[in-house]
Amino acid sequence: MTEWAQSTTDRPGGEQLTAWLMSLVHNREYGKLAELRRTRPTDSHIRAGWYAPEEHREIYEKVAFLFGVYHQGRPVPSRGKGSLGAAARLIGDSRGRGPADPGAQRLLSRVVASRRIPWRHLQHTVTRLRSCEQPPPSWAQLTEDLVRWHDRKARIAYEWTVDFHQPPTRSRAGAPGRSAADSRTGTTKQPTRKDAST
Repeated sequence: MTEWAQSTTDRPGGEQLTAWLMSLVHNREYGKLAELRRTRPTDSHIRAGWYAPEEHREIYEKVAFLFGVYHQGRPVPSRGKGSLGAAARLIGDSRGRGPADPGAQRLLSRVVASRRIPWRHLQHTVTRLRSCEQPPPSWAQLTEDLVRWHDRKARIAYEWTVDFHQPPTRSRAGAPGRSAADSRTGTTKQPTRKDAST
């Protein structure tokens, strides 16, 4: 185990798994990353399972597979951020992203409609994020969410849907009627009307 991955032994399993996976990219262990992209179990899949409690071993191995798919050919590791729903909100192109992109809507609908963990659709989501050059979901959070997938109280599918449909936040500078220069001075642009008497 590398020195970078050893410093995470006090973290939960999903964090440990993420640190180990990121160390593979950081240390340029492309052979192990290629093994993770194989559908049949390999030594790298088994190693990913070491970070899991025994009953969740398969989930950790398959999250490692998704990590390998996303990082194929990438020289810099990405820890990701947010939930899968928040990440899927970034899927799309200049015509629209997330809820404004019909393909992203259909993809997330397939993911959240499944009673079983939808591995094939998760792989497609990660592949779409990679092709759109968008950051992945937090690998640690994805791992923990999938561990709780069947827990009705956790409502993971619902939370992902809420995150996907949440409107983007605006900064004060981005509010309608304001420019970046106006926000620094505190003034607002008011539309002017031509006086009819002149």
